[in-house]
Amino acid sequence: MNQKERMLSGLAYRADFDGLPEERAKAQTLCIEYNSTLPNEPEKRSQLLKELIPTLGEKVIIVPPFRCDYGMNITLGGGVFINYNCTILDVCTVEIGARTLIAPNVCISAAGHPIHPQTRKSGYEYGAPIKIGADVWIGANVAILPGVSIGDGSVIGAGSVVTKDIPANSIAVGNPCKVLRKITEQDRHYYFKNKKFDVTDY
Repeated sequence: MNQKERMLSGLAYRADFDGLPEERAKAQTLCIEYNSTLPNEPEKRSQLLKELIPTLGEKVIIVPPFRCDYGMNITLGGGVFINYNCTILDVCTVEIGARTLIAPNVCISAAGHPIHPQTRKSGYEYGAPIKIGADVWIGANVAILPGVSIGDGSVIGAGSVVTKDIPANSIAVGNPCKVLRKITEQDRHYYFKNKKFDVTDY
């Protein structure tokens, strides 16, 4: 098993062998090109994004700047919206479900390093897959750590650090991120705190 296979399997691996530096360099180049596009160049953005992230649903929007390690390990469902300055460290698979919204300055990191400093000196690192469900809202400045799953429909409050799985249809906040409460049918009628909709087409 080579280092790339070890990386994708979640085993300890070395990132400087078996074509991994070249693949990262390709992704970094595509990110630079994508981040240099203008708002009035949607076709160019779409072409670059498909090259960077081959497993891409329809009507995905990523607002530059955007950064990732490989791109090839990311799956984005249709209608995903990713706002400014998102970083995805996709050394393992990172799946994001349809219509999920990601606010500015979010870091989704499937990558990690050993705890002991002597072990870190060896150059070994690891990854663990991340799965974010459909219709999730990730608030600004959230960090999502290796191995985490977030269930469909959940909301992660701004500034949270997600270290453990979050169940579906939950509001979760904090560092470490914890479930505050479940989302209920009553929530459907409010758009912000105690502000109720004054329209009927929501």
